[in-house]
Amino acid sequence: MRFLKAILALIIVLAILAGAAFAYGWFWFQGEVAKPGPFLAETEFTIERGEGLSSVANRLETDGLIADQRLLRLKARLDDVESEIKAGSYVVPGRASVADILKQFVEGDVIEFRLTIPEGLTTAQILRRVEAAETLTGDMPDREFEEGVLLPDTYAFGAGTTRTQFIERMEAAQDALLEEIWDTRQDGLPISTPYEAVILASVVEKETAKAEERDLVAGLFVGRLKKGMRLESDPTIIYGVSKGEPLYNRQGQRRTLYRSEINRKTDWNTYQMDGLPKTPICNPGRDAIAAVLNPPETDYVFFVADGKGGHLFAETYAEHQRNVAAYRAYERGEIAREREN
Repeated sequence: MRFLKAILALIIVLAILAGAAFAYGWFWFQGEVAKPGPFLAETEFTIERGEGLSSVANRLETDGLIADQRLLRLKARLDDVESEIKAGSYVVPGRASVADILKQFVEGDVIEFRLTIPEGLTTAQILRRVEAAETLTGDMPDREFEEGVLLPDTYAFGAGTTRTQFIERMEAAQDALLEEIWDTRQDGLPISTPYEAVILASVVEKETAKAEERDLVAGLFVGRLKKGMRLESDPTIIYGVSKGEPLYNRQGQRRTLYRSEINRKTDWNTYQMDGLPKTPICNPGRDAIAAVLNPPETDYVFFVADGKGGHLFAETYAEHQRNVAAYRAYERGEIAREREN
C-alpha cells in the first residue's frame, strides 16, 4: 500500500508539473504572438494568389515584420485558419504583432486606394488635401496638429478608412522614422534633438525641388550653422509672413518678397535671427530628414537660384555675387521674352 501511495503521489506531482509546464507554455505563446513586432514603420506586404501560409510566414520573417515564422504558423494551426489567408496587398502597421498580422490576412483587409501627400506642404495644406479626398470617410480630427509632424508619402489604405485614421497614420509614420534614423546621425551636428532635425529638414525641403541638390543644400546649411552664420533662407521669411501660403500682389499674381518683409523680424525669418526657426516651416520628407542627419562635407557657403529650377553654389562671397548677377541677368531676359510674347 505504501508503494502504491508513493506511485500515486508521484503521478499527482508529475501531473501538476505537466499542467504547470503546459500553462507556462500556453501563456508564453499567447504573450509572444501578441507582443509588438520588430518593424517600426508601417509596410506594404502582398500575398500572391495561391501562395500558402508557409511561404507567407517565411517572407514575413525575411522582411523583418515578425521575429519567428513558426509562431505565425502555430497560431494559424491553433485557430484553424491555415487555409483562410486571402491574397492581396496589405498595409501592415508598425510594431504589428503576429496575432494582428494573421487577423489582418484572414479578414482580407486589403488595400483599395492610395493617396499621395507631396513633400514640402504645410500641415494646413495637408489637412485641406485630406479633407478633400473622396476616398476617405468621416470628419476631420478634433485636435490640432503642429507643423512638421506629418510624414509626406504615398499611403495605401482600405475602404472605410477615416480622415482621422489617415492623418494619425502620417503622424505615427513620422514618429517611427525619427525613432529609426535619429541614432544613425553624424557626430558633431549643430542640432541636438529630432525636432531640430525636422526644423532644418523643412528648410532644406523648401529650398530645393531637385532631389540631386538636397544633400548638398543640407551640407551647406549645416556648415553655415557650424560657422555661426545665419541660414538666410527665403522660405523662412515667407513662413513668417503667410505661414507658408503663396504670396500674391494686388492683381492676384504670384510675387516675390518685399524688402520690408525681408527686414521684418519674426520667429522664422533666418535673415534676422541666428540659428534655426522656431518651428518647422513645412512637413519634410524622409530624404530631407536623412540628409540633415548625415550631410556631405562641402566648402560651399552660398547659393542662389539659377532660374531653371536649380541653384548656383559658391564657396566665396565674391563668387556668390557673380552668381547672383548671372541669375538677375537671366531673370531680366525671361521678363523681356514674356513681354515680346
